[in-house]
Amino acid sequence: MKKDAFPGPPPGESAMNTRIFRMTAKEKRIYVFGHRNPDADSVVSAAAYAGLKRALGTANCWAARAGKASPKTEYIFNRFKAPLPEFIPDLLPKVEYYYNPQCKTVNRDMSVWDAMTLLQASEPPALPVVDADGRYLALLHYSCFAQNILRLCNPRQKTAVQTSVNLLASVLHAQALVLSRADEIRKSPIVVAAAEFEAFKTLLATYPPENTIVIAGNREEVHGLAIESGVRALVVTNGCMPSRQHRELAEKKGVSVLISPYDTSSTTMLLIYSMPVSAMSNAEVVPVKKYDSIRKIASALAAAPGKSLPVVDDGGVVVGMISEGDLYRDPNIEIIMVDHNEPSQAVEGVENYRILEIIDHHRLGAMHTRQPITFINKPVGATSTIVAGLYRENHVPLSSEMASLLLCGILSDTLTLQSATTTAADREMAEDLANVANLDIEALGRDIMRAASNISGRPAEELIKQDMKAYAEAGQPFTVSQIEVGDLQEALGRKAEFLEVLERERASARALFSAVLITDITRLTSIMILAAKPDFLQFVNLPKQEDSVYLMHDVVSRKKQLMPILSELVDEYQRR
Repeated sequence: MKKDAFPGPPPGESAMNTRIFRMTAKEKRIYVFGHRNPDADSVVSAAAYAGLKRALGTANCWAARAGKASPKTEYIFNRFKAPLPEFIPDLLPKVEYYYNPQCKTVNRDMSVWDAMTLLQASEPPALPVVDADGRYLALLHYSCFAQNILRLCNPRQKTAVQTSVNLLASVLHAQALVLSRADEIRKSPIVVAAAEFEAFKTLLATYPPENTIVIAGNREEVHGLAIESGVRALVVTNGCMPSRQHRELAEKKGVSVLISPYDTSSTTMLLIYSMPVSAMSNAEVVPVKKYDSIRKIASALAAAPGKSLPVVDDGGVVVGMISEGDLYRDPNIEIIMVDHNEPSQAVEGVENYRILEIIDHHRLGAMHTRQPITFINKPVGATSTIVAGLYRENHVPLSSEMASLLLCGILSDTLTLQSATTTAADREMAEDLANVANLDIEALGRDIMRAASNISGRPAEELIKQDMKAYAEAGQPFTVSQIEVGDLQEALGRKAEFLEVLERERASARALFSAVLITDITRLTSIMILAAKPDFLQFVNLPKQEDSVYLMHDVVSRKKQLMPILSELVDEYQRR
């Protein structure tokens, strides 16, 4: 098909008549994520840093969380009436990260002629057909168009087209002399007045006149017969004008009369293209949802016409197209990581996307990036301390709400500035934030710890997973969770529950061990419950309170106090 085969609507035709719907371009979004099972500092840091980025001009930067918010985190955000970051459980490749929103759609009532004009300029070569509300109905593509044209042009059957008089007039660029029920779309047989008059009269009598479209040149007797018979429409070719008498009769009979500027053969050909695009499109092509995984749609996409599929939202409205070529382009999202820098602790699927920045206060892990990035790592008690400092360095004033959240992040991760990880920078920043927010540090700390320490009625699995981190030392994987309580005896009473969950986690991850540090926030001491491979237990030379339970006097920090102990035990196990 030649590039200029479909010249399109005549000059001056309005956008409403052509019924073209354009999607707006989808801006690449930046997500700020804390670690996979986020604690309060992680969620606060993500929310605060995304706010800072927006204040500095990155309008498309938003906070996200990969796990369920803990009761302590929910308390903090509810108390200061701040929305929790968006919950995105994983970043496995999905349609919404790759599809092209710069997509044209065509209304189902558009003529095939106008739609094919748009299809020639479309990339990929397919157009979603939609209703008046933009909901997907079918897909227009060259294969479907060709199949329908072959069916209509079959010489062994009578030609009939489903069209309206208005569509016919538009495609023919015709002068409408008389219009009757011009918007009504119905199937009409086509009769061309090519034979002598008596033969034509006999032929016309074999068709239902109220549905028939007659095409004739400058033949007055044919005009009169067609109009007198009450045909649906008379199309006069070569710009010929019927008599006034015939026009008046057409108005009386309710017969539409169109004056085509083209010859009879061209007019007949174009009449086929006056059909609504819904009659030439493929309703069997099933669209995909924005939230479908790429793995799920892969086979359908490979088999689709032009290897492209429409993308719809939950209401069925077309929001774009996705093609196989889109999967080779950069996705529509980029990532900033806060409060972690190890792949095992990041949201699942993060390796599929570009990491722009990492802001953390933990040890360095084995994170690799394709491009140079901004990496800020400071030995302080909370990532919230670092983020608050970045507000100060960039001269961005803190609102009372944001100062309150950041203060809570610091107090949460440092046990109200009592943890061994607490630094002078944490204390100084906490004082500054408390002044901005007009809050009492001690009172706020007690409220936060109270919200965190209630474990009654909460499932053991939820408690273990709410702040669980995965590590690897010397090639040996393991997990360490932390729970804060007001009474260690209550936690000890649930030892069997905790051990069952820990062993299940260890077996699932094929880990060397899974542990939970249960910290008494009133006495600032802890116990550790451990589920491990039997041959590792002989290397655990820690004070033992009872089977699988170890005393961790004055240990409250997983990062600074517990991890060095566990790392040394793993090293000894590896050297055995």
